[in-house]
Amino acid sequence: MTAPGPRPTAAAPSWVRRPASLASAVTAELVSRIVRGDHPSGTSLPPEPALCEAFSVSRTVIREAVKVLQEKGLVQVRQGAGTQVTPPSAWNVLDELVLGAVVAEDETLAVLDDLVVTRRLLESDMAQAAARTADEATVAALRDLVELMDRLVGDPDAYREQDRLFHDRIMRASGNRIARGVVRALESQVINTARYTGRSDRALCAASNAGHRRVFERIAAHDPIGAAEAMFTHITEAWLVRRSDVGDPSRLER
Repeated sequence: MTAPGPRPTAAAPSWVRRPASLASAVTAELVSRIVRGDHPSGTSLPPEPALCEAFSVSRTVIREAVKVLQEKGLVQVRQGAGTQVTPPSAWNVLDELVLGAVVAEDETLAVLDDLVVTRRLLESDMAQAAARTADEATVAALRDLVELMDRLVGDPDAYREQDRLFHDRIMRASGNRIARGVVRALESQVINTARYTGRSDRALCAASNAGHRRVFERIAAHDPIGAAEAMFTHITEAWLVRRSDVGDPSRLER
């Protein structure tokens, strides 16, 4: 009689199988749960033993994760009161994990509207600065990008890549490294989000590039006010076309 083989073991918890560090995995999951409202503001996170059991990790991992949550502004550790979840106003929304979770849970598009308003303000100012200082190389590069995008309107993926390069060229020409860094940080979290990129087709790409051309022409003419206005209009119109009917588009009238 053949001896029975070993019984199949239960699947290991997903946290054990994660290739990334356990603390990073636990942190990311807790960020999502807090933003989602599983742990509402003003309440306490479960105590360490409960979190250790839930994630099948050690106290050291939980403590490291909680420390990172505190650095991101999502919790506050109080002696004798446990780990309190803070209100959204305290969260660092420029942090990639926090922003990614907030966008994922944003059903009204309010966060994306706020992101576009912020981007519009910063990029309009940078277009204004670029129009004052743009040299021949910058003007030629922008012209080449606009002409290339005219040829790519039938290929949305290739068009979007050149679109990003066009905006980044203007931001670099402005010399404002801080503003450029903020815009790039914001966009890095939503650039592949369907609700931000919206649908793409030839007509929409063509309309978008008409906006780019207006911005380019004002920069080439060294018209700071015109360049700022063209960028403001371009970003607003492009987002209103991309966004869904969810939420209130009047939020952009700021």
